[in-house]
Amino acid sequence: MEDKLSSVAKSFAPSPIQELSHLAQRCNAINLAEGFPDFPAPSHIKSAAISAIHSDFNQYRHVPGICDLLANIMKQIHGLDINPLTDIAICCGQSEAFAAAAFAIIDKGDEVVLFDPCYETYEGCIKMAGGVPVYVALDPPQWTLDPNKFINSFTGRTKAVVLNSPHNPTGKVFTKDELEIIAGECRTRNCLAITDEVYEHITFNSEKHISLASFPGMQERTIITSSLSKTFSVTGWRVGWAIAPAFIASAIRNIHIKLTDSAPAPFQEAALTALGSPPEYFESLRSDYESRRDYIVNLLTRVGFKIQFKPQGALFLFAELPENCKLSDVDYVKMLIQKAGVVAVPGCGFFHTHLSREKFSLGGYSYQERYIRFAFGKSDQTLASAAKRLGELIDATGCLNLQ
Repeated sequence: MEDKLSSVAKSFAPSPIQELSHLAQRCNAINLAEGFPDFPAPSHIKSAAISAIHSDFNQYRHVPGICDLLANIMKQIHGLDINPLTDIAICCGQSEAFAAAAFAIIDKGDEVVLFDPCYETYEGCIKMAGGVPVYVALDPPQWTLDPNKFINSFTGRTKAVVLNSPHNPTGKVFTKDELEIIAGECRTRNCLAITDEVYEHITFNSEKHISLASFPGMQERTIITSSLSKTFSVTGWRVGWAIAPAFIASAIRNIHIKLTDSAPAPFQEAALTALGSPPEYFESLRSDYESRRDYIVNLLTRVGFKIQFKPQGALFLFAELPENCKLSDVDYVKMLIQKAGVVAVPGCGFFHTHLSREKFSLGGYSYQERYIRFAFGKSDQTLASAAKRLGELIDATGCLNLQ
């Protein structure tokens, strides 16, 4: 009966991450793999959701006040003039906003440029829309954009560019110069851009998030997607949005209604409270995550990982395996689960370009098989417990090479 499946469904296979998740559960491993916090969401936002439920905001609902707040935020932060009545579509999280954006603009055979490594959901949405992903490899260890690689990725079939900044999995914040290159090529080629800006409020040190839509000539060709999830520690609430030119936003809204009708009603009501949070909330958010970033950078450096790039934003550290480790990323994570009781994500799941021909002398692996993603958006207790387990393993074995 498998012949009844669509060609798209057949192209999706379980990832090694799923197998590792099952192993981690069996070993009761500390979860530094998945990108969601294990500490409480802000109490004032939870109270707003509870109040909405008690007030019986429990049916299909579209809350226009969210669009007004988002338009004000985009004006204050990025200087963008957004019409809240026409330019915003509220969706079930950034994931649905991105999928609806892909379905709204991509036809069969259209090419879409993405930066590698990248979050795996993008490729699936593009393929389901009939598009063809085209990957441009960022150059390690600083994950810089090579302008020539980017420009040469365009063809007459290129429809759009996907940009995620701050970036999952590396923690890179694309520089103004890099954004200028991306914007310039979009304008020259008359291409659209879809941005994933869910980590927009989580940047470190002096880094600031700049939306691609804020560059000259880009607002009319950019679809911004984001959500409450990361900023307010409510990844399960599924309230997100797409901000785009009115004709694209209308198409996204129509697709959203056909797919899910509306985002969860009580959480839309709570979004009014969340988006109205004072500046102090966002400063505290950055400060707290910066401390967690520093903690895990120091921890993994002590136990032998190569940290050549310190995350500039987002919730992840993309760490290179210890220099003399002969294991691949997948095998290393398996051993990390079994011997230390800590789980992370093998980096190979984020790479899509052909493996580098430059093989390492140890194990013969390409650089795409030498990285592991650790999520540091965890409680102090979780991070301390992970440190304790890793420390105990080093005390017992003298190293963290695990082979």
